[in-house]
Amino acid sequence: MKKIILSGGGTGGHIYPAVAVAEALKRRFDDDVELLFVGAEGKMEMEKVPALGYRIVGLPIAGLQRRMDWHNLLVPLKVVKSLRQARCVIRDFGADAVVGFGGYASAPVLWAAQRMGVPTVIQEQNSYAGVTNKILARRASRICTAYEGMERFFPADRIVLTGNPLRGRFSKEGADRAAALKYYSLTADRPVVLVVGGSLGTRSLNEMMKAWILEKGDASPVQVIWQTGKYYEREMKAFLAAHPAAGIWQGAFIDRMDYAYAAADVVVSRSGAGTVSELCLVAKPVVFVPSPNVAEDHQTKNARALEAKGAAVVVPDAECRTTAMRRACELLEDPARRERMSRSLEALARPHAAEDIVNEIAKVMK
Repeated sequence: MKKIILSGGGTGGHIYPAVAVAEALKRRFDDDVELLFVGAEGKMEMEKVPALGYRIVGLPIAGLQRRMDWHNLLVPLKVVKSLRQARCVIRDFGADAVVGFGGYASAPVLWAAQRMGVPTVIQEQNSYAGVTNKILARRASRICTAYEGMERFFPADRIVLTGNPLRGRFSKEGADRAAALKYYSLTADRPVVLVVGGSLGTRSLNEMMKAWILEKGDASPVQVIWQTGKYYEREMKAFLAAHPAAGIWQGAFIDRMDYAYAAADVVVSRSGAGTVSELCLVAKPVVFVPSPNVAEDHQTKNARALEAKGAAVVVPDAECRTTAMRRACELLEDPARRERMSRSLEALARPHAAEDIVNEIAKVMK
C-alpha cells in the first residue's frame, strides 16, 4: 500500500490542484494507495477536502499579515508547533512521499518530510514562484511547473514541465454550443462574452459590467454570462433589477463551466493559475484583468507570460472599468486575431498535467 500526503491550502488555487492529483492517484493505483491531506486549521481546505471524501489533518500554521498586526507575534510559535505536529503526522501515517501545492499550509509538512528522508514533490502553479516553494525546492526531489523558464527559481535538474492539474475535463471541442446557449437563455444571433472573477467575486469586473450596462443597455452588441461571486450577488441582482438589460445571464457561481466556455466567444477574467490553465485547454480568446491584490503579483506575471506569446490581451485592474469590455469587443470584430490567439493558447495547453505529476511522484517514492 502506497501512502502519500498532499498539502496546500488557503485558497482554491492551492486546494483544487491537490484534489486533481489525488483523483489521478486513485485512478492510477486504485485500492493500492492511501491518501492524507494536510492543511491549515481554520482555512477553507478543512471544509472543502472532507466534502470531497478525503481525510485531512489541520496544523496550527499561520502566515504573516501584510499590515502591522499583533497576531504576527504568534507566527513563530505556530511554526514550531506545526513542525512538531507535521513530523508526528508523517511518522504515524508512514508516508512514502509528500506532495506540496504551495501556500504556507504546505511548508511545515514538506520541511519535516525533507529532514526525515521522505521524498517530496512540489507543484508550482504560477509563472513566478511563491516564497514557500522557492525555499522548499532546495531539497525537493521534483518540482513540477506550469511554465517554462522556471530555472530562475528552482534547481534546473529537478524541474519537470507538467502544467497545472485541473479537476474536470476541459477541451477545445468542449460541450455543444447550442445546448450551452439554451442553458444560459442566450441566442445565436449575437456573440457572447464570459465575465468571470472567481468564486468570491471581483469588484473591478462587477463595476465594469455596471458601467457597460448603464452605457449600452439593450443596445449592447454582445450577450454576457456574468459571474458576480457570492460577495456581490445581492448587490448585482439589485442593480440588474433596477437596470434590466436583455441578453445577460447573471449568477454568483457558474456550475457548468463547460457550457460557459462553449457559449463564449471571448472571455474577460482574472488570471489565476487554474483559470489560465483552463483557458489554454478550451483555447478561448481572453482579456485578462490581473488582480493586484495577490502575493508577488502572480496574476500579472501569469497574464503577461501569455500575452508575450500572443495568447491573451492584458488590461490593468485600474483601467478595467472603462477598457476591458471594449477590448473584448475589439477581439470580436477581428476573427483572424481570435483564431491566432486560440492557436497560441492551444499550444500552451497540457491536458494530462495531473497524470504527469503522478508519474513523477511514482518515480521518487521510497
